[in-house]
Amino acid sequence: QVQLVESGGGLVQPGGSLRLSCTTSGSIFRLYAMGWFRQTPGKQRELVARVGPSGSTVYAESVKGRFVISRDNAKNTVYLQMNRLKPEDTAVYYCNAYGSAMNDYWGQGTQVTVSS
Repeated sequence: QVQLVESGGGLVQPGGSLRLSCTTSGSIFRLYAMGWFRQTPGKQRELVARVGPSGSTVYAESVKGRFVISRDNAKNTVYLQMNRLKPEDTAVYYCNAYGSAMNDYWGQGTQVTVSS
């Protein structure tokens, strides 16, 4: 069973920063694209950022210039540094490990709330 363990969510004021972390097994981490998605009630889960095995990155337009995704292969961990947070960033954030349609895994989700 593949497990993704997330941490780092919480409550932050607008303009503040948070860093999310997601750790999984080494056999998965080295070969899979690792990403962060988010979801709010009544809406579809959306991609926030993804980093491939080689380090290439993709970002949603809404977070470009504010969020940075990175991976530490030595620690089997992917990070999402979120800066200049806005109330509209409030969501449950999910870590994803994608190898193929048959090898697509999710974390349990962590709540991020941006509010004054």
